[in-house]
Amino acid sequence: MAIAKKFLDELEKRRNTARAGGGADKLDARRKKGVMTARDRLDALFQAGTFQERGMHADHDCHHFGMESKSLPCDGVVTGAGLVDGRVVASFSQDFTVGGGALGRIHAKKMADLMSYALKTGCPVIGFNDSGGARIQEGDDSLSGYGAVFFHNVLLSGVVPQIAVVAGPCAGGAAYSPALTDFIVMVKGANMFICGPEVIQAVTGQKCTMDEIGSALTNASVSGNVHFVADNDAHAVKIARQILSYVPSNNLQDPPHTPTPELDLSHDLEMNQLVPDDAKTPLDIYRVIGRLADKDSFLEVQTLWAPNIVVGFARIQGIVVGIVANNSAVKAGTLDIDSSDKGARFIRFCNVFNIPLVTLVDIPGFMPGIQQERGGIIRHGAKMLFAFAAATVPKITVILRKAYGGAYLAMCSADMGADLVYAWPGAEIAVMGADGAVKILYKREIAAAKDPKAREKELVAEYRQQFCSPYEAAKKAMITDVIAPSETRAVVSLALRTTLSKRESRPPKKHGTIPL
Repeated sequence: MAIAKKFLDELEKRRNTARAGGGADKLDARRKKGVMTARDRLDALFQAGTFQERGMHADHDCHHFGMESKSLPCDGVVTGAGLVDGRVVASFSQDFTVGGGALGRIHAKKMADLMSYALKTGCPVIGFNDSGGARIQEGDDSLSGYGAVFFHNVLLSGVVPQIAVVAGPCAGGAAYSPALTDFIVMVKGANMFICGPEVIQAVTGQKCTMDEIGSALTNASVSGNVHFVADNDAHAVKIARQILSYVPSNNLQDPPHTPTPELDLSHDLEMNQLVPDDAKTPLDIYRVIGRLADKDSFLEVQTLWAPNIVVGFARIQGIVVGIVANNSAVKAGTLDIDSSDKGARFIRFCNVFNIPLVTLVDIPGFMPGIQQERGGIIRHGAKMLFAFAAATVPKITVILRKAYGGAYLAMCSADMGADLVYAWPGAEIAVMGADGAVKILYKREIAAAKDPKAREKELVAEYRQQFCSPYEAAKKAMITDVIAPSETRAVVSLALRTTLSKRESRPPKKHGTIPL
């Protein structure tokens, strides 16, 4: 005996209907424009044949506004799990060809159920957002659906990595699901905003274009909402896979370290050549990172926003690390409101997913100015202090040049919990720079000198040697050691190997109250 052919035929027919989405003509039209369909995106993400779909036969249950006679294949979203580079990953992909990818009750339930599955199995979630927003015909059921999705985004936060790919429209309340994830990858040509230009003009009288408020570039460089900008769908998938290659599947696992069998402790003499002779000349932090990290391993996060701080993932002799570095080529490397937010968020992500932190310090202080003060630089800057102090992963700090005032502490000094702190020979660690300090401390003496400028120069040199020298900090056990730039990769590599087993207990509590 065998199963009746009619049952198999009906199954295949239903599967084909679901896979067809909004119809062959709509799918072809997207592909001709160079835009992937919902299923194309999943095919590009997962290893061939490994994606197991969930809820293929789901459909809406709305009985108003003519919807009772209208079928929406998969209810506009494809969900399931499969293998990405051998690891289990859960994913949903909204189908714009089906009712504009609008979210209704069943659509939201499929997404929430998938996230519950990811929570139970401990696997990352990658969501492809391509939706016109809430399905108006379903009224408050759509709002309730968004609530369920947001709740699960928060439930998963800090447990499994969440990556949102904004591949089409993502407007209004829909934008808050990506905003609740760990990383947003946005495709050029997609839009993400709360209120469109028409609404903004109607309510405020201000005229604007979509590019000014919702483009990938605006979200990445002005508002800081987006972490990566992709040229197209295929590029977005590639970026998502790159992110996954640095992070564990969940918070109970270690990152995918691939330590080199032999630890290379040789000196890199080229690193010595990166230090400018003039302390006021910017240090090229990207060249420093390039020589510290394994070749081509640095994946920068939020490249276009707050570039005075550089954050990203890398490998150092095979060990996955999160790098936090001041960029003296932009705003002299000072910490301002945006860079503090950027740094703190990245630090907290690394901490929750057990990724060691390597901090490269070259900072003259917090950004001065009326706008910064009124904008809350105290509150925002405190986020950096909180993030580093709260982090229990291995923390290794290298002071490259300047380390002044409270900003020195905000870049993970020993007092803020760094496990190991190294300084280059020309580094300066002080409450403030020698130039400023001398003008305050020796104001009268300079004014009374026969040659005030010459005397000031002498005093600055004396102050720098006596009070800013890294050897002074080393004498007080504020730093672990003074090292040559050429030794940096060897020293940091060995430090990472010796601190990977770190365990640190904190007082029991629900969570700290970070100054948001």
